[in-house]
Amino acid sequence: MNFRFAAPWLFLFLIPLLFAAWRMLRRPSRPTAIPFAPIRFLPAKTATWRGFMVRALPWFFTVGASLLVVAAARPQTFFARETRSVDAIAIAMVVDVSGSMQALDLAFNPHAPNAQTRLDVVKDEFGKFIDKRPDDLISLITFGGFASTRCPLTADHGAVMQYLDTVAIPGMGADDEGRQVSSEETLTAVGDGLTTACARLQESELKTKIVVLLSDGVSNTGLVKPARAAAIAKELGIKVYAIGIGSKTGQAPFRTHDAFGRSIVAMGLVEFDEAELKSLSETTGGRYYSVTDKAGFSAVMKEIDALEKTHVERDVYNNYNERFVVPLLTGAALLVLAVSVGLICLRRPL
Repeated sequence: MNFRFAAPWLFLFLIPLLFAAWRMLRRPSRPTAIPFAPIRFLPAKTATWRGFMVRALPWFFTVGASLLVVAAARPQTFFARETRSVDAIAIAMVVDVSGSMQALDLAFNPHAPNAQTRLDVVKDEFGKFIDKRPDDLISLITFGGFASTRCPLTADHGAVMQYLDTVAIPGMGADDEGRQVSSEETLTAVGDGLTTACARLQESELKTKIVVLLSDGVSNTGLVKPARAAAIAKELGIKVYAIGIGSKTGQAPFRTHDAFGRSIVAMGLVEFDEAELKSLSETTGGRYYSVTDKAGFSAVMKEIDALEKTHVERDVYNNYNERFVVPLLTGAALLVLAVSVGLICLRRPL
């Protein structure tokens, strides 16, 4: 463990402080006693608490002010390391970002102006899930027409949350005839998303590795077929917990615009291959969930909480540990004591 001051130049304030201390503590050049013949009239005991405080308060003030300067210079220990035991698992969250994730069927009132899309609900619940898993390693992968690693496996959940906030359904482009299209709107590469998650989990030291795969569509593209991806996960000892999101009726509400450009909610066709998601889970020894509202995600978190966890000794490295609190509080207390006693009890400043 190493020690340093983050702002050592603040010690320059000790120069005027030491001069002030010298002025307060120096002995007078001439005696201040006065002749007084009848000594018998003087009190036998002259040492009182007031006399003690008169001598001690300048010291309190000097030491307190010095400690405040030390605190302002920010004493730190850096590259500090501590080891703690944790029960953790490695989790890859794989989120579908195809166009059907814009559906509003998970919202309580799809016609409300602020109604959440399927993707909005997933992001909210995933964020709550991360807060409850402080020791787990978490990775974030998204897939539509292709899979993309948004965040590698990490214990830095703040970074995962930042990447989660940026997840969105890809924007539209234009074809040769000027029509607005996007392959991400219609294609869903479930196999590629699962394979990417397996690659992120493969090197983890933790024994328990799982994939939470959220999808609302049908796998219709990708380099790896979902069945092959499930076989790879099984070989690596990775369980897949698949979550089917949204309505099974073949229609769902979407926010769109009418011929006059006004925002409206209209029903649109959606496809959903529940059998494929069930197969992924069964092949790897996981479990399939069907989610039609926010409450469905609670079941997923309870299932994960019940899993076998890996007990590990984790080294936690801190770049800097601030050590200014003790000198700050001690110095402030001494200054308050010196000033308050001087003004209230002795009825004079220092």
